[in-house]
Amino acid sequence: MRDELPQATFTPTYGAQPIDDERTRFVLWAPSARAVNVEVEGLPSQAMRATTDGHYEAEVACGHGARYRYRVFGAADEEGTPVPDPASRAQHGDIDGPSLVVDPRHYRWRHNDWQGRPWQETVLYELHIGTLGGFDGVREKLAYLADLGVTAIELMPVSEFPGGRNWGYDGVLPYAVEASYGSPDDMKALIDEAHAHGLQVFLDVVYNHFGPDGNYLATYADTFFRDDLQTPWGPSIDFRGPQVRRYFIDNALMWLQEYRLDGLRFDAVHAISERDFLVEMVREIRSHVDPQRHVHLVLENEGNNASLLDADHYTAQWSDDWHNVMHVLLTGEYEGYYADFVEDATAKLVRCLSEGFIYQGERSRHGHVRGEPSAHLPTSAFVIFLQNHDQTGNRALGERLSVLADPDALAAANVLLMLSPMMPLLFMGEEWGSTRPFLFFTEHRDALADAVREGRRSEFADFSAFQDEATRSRIPDPNALETFEASIPDYELRETPPHDAWLERTRTLLSLRHQHIVPRLPGTRSLGAEALGDKAVVARWRLGDGSRLTIAINLGGNDLAAQDLGGARCLFESRPDMESAAKEGRLMHHGAAAWLDAEEATP
Repeated sequence: MRDELPQATFTPTYGAQPIDDERTRFVLWAPSARAVNVEVEGLPSQAMRATTDGHYEAEVACGHGARYRYRVFGAADEEGTPVPDPASRAQHGDIDGPSLVVDPRHYRWRHNDWQGRPWQETVLYELHIGTLGGFDGVREKLAYLADLGVTAIELMPVSEFPGGRNWGYDGVLPYAVEASYGSPDDMKALIDEAHAHGLQVFLDVVYNHFGPDGNYLATYADTFFRDDLQTPWGPSIDFRGPQVRRYFIDNALMWLQEYRLDGLRFDAVHAISERDFLVEMVREIRSHVDPQRHVHLVLENEGNNASLLDADHYTAQWSDDWHNVMHVLLTGEYEGYYADFVEDATAKLVRCLSEGFIYQGERSRHGHVRGEPSAHLPTSAFVIFLQNHDQTGNRALGERLSVLADPDALAAANVLLMLSPMMPLLFMGEEWGSTRPFLFFTEHRDALADAVREGRRSEFADFSAFQDEATRSRIPDPNALETFEASIPDYELRETPPHDAWLERTRTLLSLRHQHIVPRLPGTRSLGAEALGDKAVVARWRLGDGSRLTIAINLGGNDLAAQDLGGARCLFESRPDMESAAKEGRLMHHGAAAWLDAEEATP
């Protein structure tokens, strides 16, 4: 019975909205349509009532699980075009199948007292649901991740995409849970169980573009897009329109309210033309979400807009600057977006550790001014990572750092990743040094599949390793099943040599972080950083209780003279004798160590 189910906390403006067990209200914004019908399987087609500003509404005698489509009629169109609901909560089958009515009160939550965790405790673990066996497969990993020291899993996008496998960024139905991963209730069960393990759950959402197949919005809402502004994915979404803004803001609120997610990561917001939309969205979210909950909002933003991270705005930003300069120092790569970080790379790392962003108004290699001053921001405003889906999956061969970098240097970089006062993110498999690639994979059809394969290969034509057709032919076909299968993490190896030692190091570093850094994180400020030589830096921070954290890292191949590195207590050394060498005024090559002067703490 209805009164036995928990009450829904949020109803999006658009889509199928169950009124009770036997009635559902449908709302579609279709300003380009002459008329719209809603077609529920087993019932006669029903004309929707035109209301205001291009909206159509209808109430139908159906409930949870009903299958339906809209049929939109153009000016001279007598038969109409059947389309899925752009606010569909789930699809029966794929993007072209019928949409499903989903009652948000259908799932019975077990952990209603969960309020999240403070941001300072966050250690993120990014994962791809499809490669782990769907929502149920991820559930099997939760106990392991909690034991490892992870406090939050970050799900790559779950929105419905064409086919049954996709790296996630070709979604076309932002409200619908990808059917190959499981149902909406399966996703809620994953979140519910994660909370039982003390794990937060974040979701990566894509509001800057739609995938290339299955997006019908332009058919009946041509003003959803603008023809005067292009993005790398096609015409820009027109965020000047209030209905477009409502569509995406409601989507964010749905994930946070109905699915009880603890945070969202907003993909590539620099591709959103209207900056004030980002401000409006964060204000709406903050005003609608219970202030007693810990809800964290994280940006990916090449623009480095520090002002979006000020009080009452977004919690943090993915620090691509940190990743890019570390990648250059670890690998020596210089092509693509790494070109902006090659010159004076050590000095750039110094600035990143001291002030947050590297680019704070300087021009990129393309001549664009990028970034705003960031030294005033807390260290917790920056999510740092050595690997993620982008900088792995966007590589032609999907290589991880474990096969690109010196292993001792990479171990040293992990000390900086996990013990600095910035917020660490691990990419699935990184914790045991997996060497398995993470590739770009899709399941497009027919001509689009051919275009994606050839486009992927031509994308790397300017890279030195892929200068001819023979070398480009080595780039895996995104649509091939084996490309997907090659990207499935090899969890079965994590406790076998040499991966077991790597895994134990990760577990130790995260334990030290939770014990010594996290309690002192609020109020932390940088005491500056300095270069000790090529690829070698020492950084210091005053933690919130007055203690001082020092991390020295030498990614180069030679020992360097360095004075005054140590402290009262060495938390961790990535190589044996790092601490004793530091006392002798020497920073060992391919090594890092962290010290904590806790006796400086105020009572």
